[in-house]
Formats: sequence, C-alpha cells, structure tokens
Amino acid sequence: MSLAEILKPHLPYLRRYARALTGSQKSGDTFVKATLEAIIADPESVRDDDNVRVHLYRIFAAIWESAHVRVADDPDSNTAQNHLNAIPPISRQVLLLTALEGFSISEVAKIADVGEKSINGLLEDAIAEIDNEIRSDVLIIEDEALISMELQQIVSGLGHRVCGTATTHSGALDAVAKAKPSLVLADIQLADGSSGIDAVKDILNQISVPVIFITAFPERLLTGERPEPTFLITKPFQPNAIRAAISQALFFSTAARNAEN
Repeated sequence: MSLAEILKPHLPYLRRYARALTGSQKSGDTFVKATLEAIIADPESVRDDDNVRVHLYRIFAAIWESAHVRVADDPDSNTAQNHLNAIPPISRQVLLLTALEGFSISEVAKIADVGEKSINGLLEDAIAEIDNEIRSDVLIIEDEALISMELQQIVSGLGHRVCGTATTHSGALDAVAKAKPSLVLADIQLADGSSGIDAVKDILNQISVPVIFITAFPERLLTGERPEPTFLITKPFQPNAIRAAISQALFFSTAARNAEN
C-alpha cells in the first residue's frame, strides 16, 4: 500500500482537528498541508510504527507548536489574541485530542510530547478556562428525540440556555425567527427528509452564528470540495466531545467578535 493510501482515511479527521484547534478552515488546512509536506520529505516518519494516525497527528502537533507565536496581552484591549492566550496551547490540544478525536491518554502523550501523568491536569486547566466563556443561547436541530434530549442536557449542564429545538428545515427557521441563537447544533438529515445543511445555510444568511454539525454521515461534509464546517462531531458521540466542541466554537466566536469591536 502506498503512503498516500495509508494516510488518506485519516486526513479528513486531521483537517477537522486542525480547524477546531485554529478556529478556521484556511488556517487549519495550512497546517495540514505543512504536515503532508514534512511527511513527503521524510516518509519514514510515519512508517516506524503500526499506529500511523498517532504519528500523523504528532507531526502536525510539532509543526503547529513550532509556528505558535505568543503575543503579549494588551491590558487595554480585548482582542482575539488575548482570548487565545487565556488557554495554554498544550491544554487546548489535549482537550481536543481526547474529546474530539478520541485518542487514549497514552496516545495523546505521544502526540503532544508530554508525560501521561500530566494529561488529566492539562484537561482540567482547559475545561476550567473555556467554561468561563460567555453563557449563550443554543438552537438544537435534531430529529431523533433521545439525541435531542441528551444534547439539551449537555448544553444546560454547561450553563447555556436552549433557546429552541427543531426537527425540520422549516422548524429551524421558525426557531431562529423567535430567538436569535448564539450557537447552533445541527444534524444533516432531518425528520421530513430535508437537509440540515440547507437549513444552516439559510440560517447563516440571516445571522452570523457558529455551527456544530453532529452527524452519522461525516463523509457528506468532509469532501474537500467546498467550505467545510469547523466543528463536526460524528455519531455516536461522547458527551465530552460535544462539550469540547461547544466551548471551542463559542471561544473562537467570542474572540472574533471582540477583535472586530
């Protein structure tokens, strides 16, 4: 099997992780491209172990960390950089690698090049920081009742308010008309056969809001052929994955808005 064939199944998920870590598709893809260039220059870097995915993410982590430039906080400004500096980069990486990407503690230690005993402390640091973000109104677009209820519990448990729920395209637009959400959680296949993707597009034509897609069909969104969601959770999901994605989405959204003001 060629190196390209070995890496191909892992790249959509590396791109998902990169977008969540950096807050944008453009920035995330830039780091993924640099990762692939490094592997092409040294193919043996991903051939010396049977866990190619760990090595792929480890190379990405090294490149991202080496490119990270910390700018001193400006006490008189509430900029995006100040918000980013509030969460140590290593803690943010550990949170996303465990909650979003599903790596084990030992795998995260290899990827992030930290001791296994440090992982739990880094997770606690990240969660403590992101849970201090602004409480928000959340719209849930999900046609499966049990999943919708679970998402409502997770959202409420984080201190946010569920401002509406919807199971169809039209229901989602009605919910937005009644209460402007600060965040949207959306499935892509809805009760009446309509598309959650189309519903989100129509919502974004009305308001600017971060969106987290939660779907059993990630391949429909991870195509590389069009702008992709920064935050994408695969069903069945772990509650911590939702928690991490919500906090990251609100984190970057808040930072971006403050940077514009």
